[in-house]
Amino acid sequence: MKYIPAKPNTLGLIQLTDIDLREIVPYIDWVFFFMAWRMPGRFEGIETVHDCLSCKMSWLKQFPEADRPKAEEALKLFKDAQEMLREMLDEKIVSVNASFGVFDAYADGDDILVKNGDQTITIPTLRQQHEATDGFCYALADFIAPENDYLGVFATTVQGVEAYAETFEKEDDVYRSILAKTLSDRIAEAAAEWIHTEVRQKYWGYAADENLTIKEMLKTQYSGIRPAVGYPSLPDQSIIFVLEPLLRFSEVGIQLTENGAMFPNASVCGLYFAHPKSKYFMVGKIDENQFLDYARRCGKSPDVLRKWMAHNL
Repeated sequence: MKYIPAKPNTLGLIQLTDIDLREIVPYIDWVFFFMAWRMPGRFEGIETVHDCLSCKMSWLKQFPEADRPKAEEALKLFKDAQEMLREMLDEKIVSVNASFGVFDAYADGDDILVKNGDQTITIPTLRQQHEATDGFCYALADFIAPENDYLGVFATTVQGVEAYAETFEKEDDVYRSILAKTLSDRIAEAAAEWIHTEVRQKYWGYAADENLTIKEMLKTQYSGIRPAVGYPSLPDQSIIFVLEPLLRFSEVGIQLTENGAMFPNASVCGLYFAHPKSKYFMVGKIDENQFLDYARRCGKSPDVLRKWMAHNL
């Protein structure tokens, strides 16, 4: 079936500031929160456990006896995180901002060209050199048509967390300082998930009739993808500088370091693709020929680019 790009309901940049945290919290993926604390596992139903002993013991019984100490530790961590979330809400300690939009775009080989007013921005992409499980070697540019298509971009950030964490550091409360930072990282990701839902259903509207639960969304059962800069299919962190004219980071409180990191650290940015066959993948290692071609398309010297691409060479 031929791919027919869905025309967005809203073209151009949109910025939201001080998003209601109550909208964002349900989208937190607690699996990755626990992984940040080196607690692999899903701990299903943890959000249903009340403070009473019988409720806690009933929940713990679902785990093998050897795993119960770790589950009990996870439960305590989860309760502490919930308490901190309530404090963030009640005292308005942090604010969540977002910059996102959908722009006219088209693909030229492995490049994505995005129209931003009178400016055309080139986003070079990398192609797998080892076949995926379906036999193809993917590049993100494969999910954009050669003409009359669209690309979405996004950035979310949690403002105020550094000052909040610093109050605990002054009290030598390392645990709560780390808790504030890891929780804020998940809030930034949850905001990206929430914004993506809004984009699919309203701003772009290519999945206006989508009827997924949040749990299904967290399992990426939606149509389209939202690869983040620095992640396996978009590993070149320097691409973040290419996105600056589209997202205007500073207007939502994000500063970029010379190494392409975002500050505050609880920030995330990336791309939106609506193509129904778009999928997440890992670029992996690339050879020297592709690297040199990529450097040419980036307009950078190979020597400069090598530091950004070390993990893929």
